[in-house]
Amino acid sequence: MSGPDGSRQLIKRHDFVQVSAIAGLLAAAFALSGCDKPASQAAAPPPPPVTVAQPVKRTVTDWDEFTGRFEAVEEVQVRPRVGGFVNSVEFQDGAIVRQGDLLYVIDPRPFEAVATQAEGQLSDARARVELAKRELDRGLNLVQTSAVSEQVVDQRRQALQAAHAAEMQAEGALKAAKLNIEFTHVAAPLTGRVSRHLVSPGNLVQGSDTGTSTLLTSIVALDPIYIYFDMDEATFIKYSKLWFEGRRPSSRDTANPVQVTLAGETKPSHEGTVNFLDNRLDVSTGTLRSRAVVKNTDLSILPGQFGRVRLIGSAPYEALLIPDVAIATDQSRKIVFVVKPDDTVEARPVVLGPLDDGLRVIRDGLKADDRVIVNGIQRARVGAKVAPQTAQAPAGGKP
Repeated sequence: MSGPDGSRQLIKRHDFVQVSAIAGLLAAAFALSGCDKPASQAAAPPPPPVTVAQPVKRTVTDWDEFTGRFEAVEEVQVRPRVGGFVNSVEFQDGAIVRQGDLLYVIDPRPFEAVATQAEGQLSDARARVELAKRELDRGLNLVQTSAVSEQVVDQRRQALQAAHAAEMQAEGALKAAKLNIEFTHVAAPLTGRVSRHLVSPGNLVQGSDTGTSTLLTSIVALDPIYIYFDMDEATFIKYSKLWFEGRRPSSRDTANPVQVTLAGETKPSHEGTVNFLDNRLDVSTGTLRSRAVVKNTDLSILPGQFGRVRLIGSAPYEALLIPDVAIATDQSRKIVFVVKPDDTVEARPVVLGPLDDGLRVIRDGLKADDRVIVNGIQRARVGAKVAPQTAQAPAGGKP
């Protein structure tokens, strides 16, 4: 195969191999040049979307919060005024009782016997009075004829007076005996919730008016109910300053309103008014004991419960409010993220006030026309652009 045709075929194959090799080198070169393309020429990601809203502007009133404990307006320990054996218990433990309801019955028979004896003594005393009257009348008639002396008349007049005195004593003894019979029926002295019975039928109880008698049960009035709370000295000074400036009425002469939140609740459920401030601060705690009276028509509050007391702390004023979720913490500062006119994010330090109807009062750091990020703050970066979507600030503080 050394002829001309064979040589020509070998040359064509060699040229084809060279062309394929060159094409491969060019493809590799193009691939390498593509890898060396700068990253800045890649497509930039779009700005992250966020929800913005302008602060709510409205008239608000500051409220200060204190921890309080409920106590009954009236509480009575039920004790017998006469002693004896208990015949029966006439109430259900823990029930609501009305004033005058029968609670206990003590055996009245010994006192009925004393009353019968007192009635006999009264009858005897009245008979002596009648006899003394007749003797005195006869003496007055006889003294006119000098049949008896004036001395005898005076003696009979004194005997009548003594008979009257004995009659009064007998009447008093009978009243006391009847009172003791009445006291054998122990009644509720006020309307409220009764505790459990501490003495069962058949037991002997001691009766006394000096406080040494046997404790039978107790009753607490529930509606209305007191809540006691301690006000710190700084708050008291603030209230005094507002009062001197005429910006807040004093609770000593004005029934300032309070709102009460019970344990497990997120918002106030009961309302009341302040009706007492103590006359001095406690030197050991630096607090002023205060008291509010709260309506408890559903009887859901019991003495001894804790509650959070919100007391009016300022005069009404115009304020800017935003949802609490829009507030972030930067070390010791509170900040909000504000979208500037060029849609870049700015971190704005703010001074917080109290919550008002689910929104947080901003005392300083915001303007009414600021666009505050209320949703998507985790996607916002200071100095970076965002895609703001305007929404109304929610009334309840949730975006």
